[in-house]
Amino acid sequence: MLSRRLFLKSTALIGCSAAAHPLLSSATFAAAPGDNRLVVIILRGAMDGLDAFQPYGDPALRGLRQTLSLGPDHGATDLDGFFALHPGLSDLLPLWQAGQLAFAPAVSTPYRDKRSHFDGQTMLEAGTGTDLDLDAQQDGWLNRLLQAMPGQASETAYSVGVSQMRILQGQAPAKSWTPKAQMDLSPQAEQLLTRIYHDDPLFRDASAQAMEIVASLSPDLATGKPGQDHLEIARFAADRLNGQTRIASFSIGGWDTHAGQAGSLPRMLGRLADTILTLKADLGANWDRTTVMAMTEFGRTVRENGSAGTDHGTGGTLLVAGGAVRGGRMMGDWPGLAEGDLYDGRDLMPLRDIRAYAAWAMHAKFGIDRATLEGSVFPGLDMGSDPRMTA
Repeated sequence: MLSRRLFLKSTALIGCSAAAHPLLSSATFAAAPGDNRLVVIILRGAMDGLDAFQPYGDPALRGLRQTLSLGPDHGATDLDGFFALHPGLSDLLPLWQAGQLAFAPAVSTPYRDKRSHFDGQTMLEAGTGTDLDLDAQQDGWLNRLLQAMPGQASETAYSVGVSQMRILQGQAPAKSWTPKAQMDLSPQAEQLLTRIYHDDPLFRDASAQAMEIVASLSPDLATGKPGQDHLEIARFAADRLNGQTRIASFSIGGWDTHAGQAGSLPRMLGRLADTILTLKADLGANWDRTTVMAMTEFGRTVRENGSAGTDHGTGGTLLVAGGAVRGGRMMGDWPGLAEGDLYDGRDLMPLRDIRAYAAWAMHAKFGIDRATLEGSVFPGLDMGSDPRMTA
């Protein structure tokens, strides 16, 4: 038998990046009345917002980071004299110039101090504002939004990907669809399954049959196209949004950058840029009625660590794009990076609940009243003032 201790030991070898692994990516869709569209992208693994949207004009930044977030003198694109765009997002510069891209720094959920990817993602998708008994928080804020919206289509929502996203779990009905996924097994994995299930006829026979099916698949169906899953999901999302779907959510993993951030983050930011531009291209005229919100479970430390990376932090950055966005600007306030301005002496100080931006988007896109948003969609949330995120 595969003991619980062996399972935990094996999963520990994967590291904390398991929460950002591509196999945990999925997408969800919902139909709703009206012509406005909302896309929520969950960036699993805690994107470093200070590197993506670089506050190079803050005098404390250079002392905190020796190789990261160094501004226009090191390849980033100046945006407003204070913030610069990471080179990995440079393809999105035309959106900024057209007023279709904005950033909100210093945002977070109410999750604090424990810095677990899994718990942080659960709170982000549950949207309840509390980290007490996270396992019991099974429904998500997009599902609660659907329950508050009249005139939904009969097929309210369905999930796309390897695993269902909590953000759309709940009482509103959902169906599932799975895109092509890698189904290859290494010889070592086959031997491990054979040994584990050797004395259990039920699992032994079932696993043997599964391995035969995988071996019989054509190369295209068995392996898919590596590195193209985000574009496949973006194209499918755009196709749905061009039809009856009005709300879509999917995830992009791989944002955990404890070491070698200068090598890994540009690739991930490039994937995000490609995803957004694919949505724009495939949506056509419907892009003008679309708001895309890319959010992550928490930010990363303001100080670069000894492995040329960053560790789990608190305040992060929200990216907002779309033809319906009032962009070309920073939204919200900047807390500063001086020692006395940091959260717990190590993190960017969060100034606003990221749920407030999502709530105001729902208010603008679908006319949901503030009492419903603060009471049932995001229980306990104070939305604060309107950031006027959409046109």
